[in-house]
Amino acid sequence: MTLTSPTPSLIPVTLLTGYLGSGKTTILNHIMQQAAMADTLVIINEFGEIALDHLMVVHSTDNVVMEMGSGCLCCTIRSDLVKTLQDLTWRFARNGKRQFHRTLIETTGLADPAPIIHTLMADPKITNHYRLDGIVATIDMATGNHTLSTYQEAIKQAAIADCLLLTKADLATSQHKAGLLQRLNVINPAATRWQVVHGQIEAEKLLDLGLFSTQEKTPDVEHWLREEAYLADATHKPGHDAQGHTEDHHYHEYHDDHLHDINRHDDHIRAYCFTTEQPVSKHIYPILLDMLFYMGSNILRIKGIVNIEGNEGPMALHGVQHILHPLIPLPAWPSEDRRSKIVFITRDMERETVEKIFKSITHVPNRN
Repeated sequence: MTLTSPTPSLIPVTLLTGYLGSGKTTILNHIMQQAAMADTLVIINEFGEIALDHLMVVHSTDNVVMEMGSGCLCCTIRSDLVKTLQDLTWRFARNGKRQFHRTLIETTGLADPAPIIHTLMADPKITNHYRLDGIVATIDMATGNHTLSTYQEAIKQAAIADCLLLTKADLATSQHKAGLLQRLNVINPAATRWQVVHGQIEAEKLLDLGLFSTQEKTPDVEHWLREEAYLADATHKPGHDAQGHTEDHHYHEYHDDHLHDINRHDDHIRAYCFTTEQPVSKHIYPILLDMLFYMGSNILRIKGIVNIEGNEGPMALHGVQHILHPLIPLPAWPSEDRRSKIVFITRDMERETVEKIFKSITHVPNRN
């Protein structure tokens, strides 16, 4: 089983994504003027032969804004992204000391964020220097319903985000807002949501979204996992059994029949949270890795805290599609609760299928 301990010196990376016209650049303009972003290096991805968005980004003496070349960050220039991140540590250094302590990547609105996340989580040239701190997605409240119904990339952006920024609320009707919020309850019930007016938001709300903060505090497992969001969301959905039991497992499923439309991609997106009181197999990592290899495109994101047999402390689990980050040992349990808890955000997977996966990775006969 592969274990790695978090290194405080790793540079946190925030990924800012969101579909075309949802307000990413406006928000970036606003937060880049704040003190919290003073030591942040920004990488802006452009799509097309002529780059325009970077001309609207605030340039200041405290922030370095770098534009990447033509092409979509999610595919054609992933190798360029690796090289760029490698070069940054010495290109923006003075007297041998790095001049930035955080990086923000703004993707094109057409980008599927998963391949970028794979690079940040799995490429050894990157993981030795950087860590993924959080995924922020912007959603236009006026056109969000149409966008989510039409573009698969928008669904994935919303589904795997840690934080959702709801923009252009002043242009949306009450009905559009209510419908969008209900859909987001299905797609990603645990993501933090902030309503943003004219791009104005405190930069701190977009930072330190992962397990580890730049302040070197104790890992905030409960905030990262947000098990209560799944439980609360299921409880308030009429016509659905909020909780099912099988042996010592509990599951919660999120789907709203009132929003059903055969053309909506998010009818295929469901979130589940499973728990077990029994310590899980010490072979959980290689078994789950095999599972994700074959089913990774249907499991958009997986994260959890697990009690592994023979270990005193908990382990953090995090994966995006077929990429699984090495298990991270945590210094202590966040509470007296010692249950293993795993969250799955899936596409085209029924509860029974995910439950079987959960059982197979948590209850495996010991191997000698």
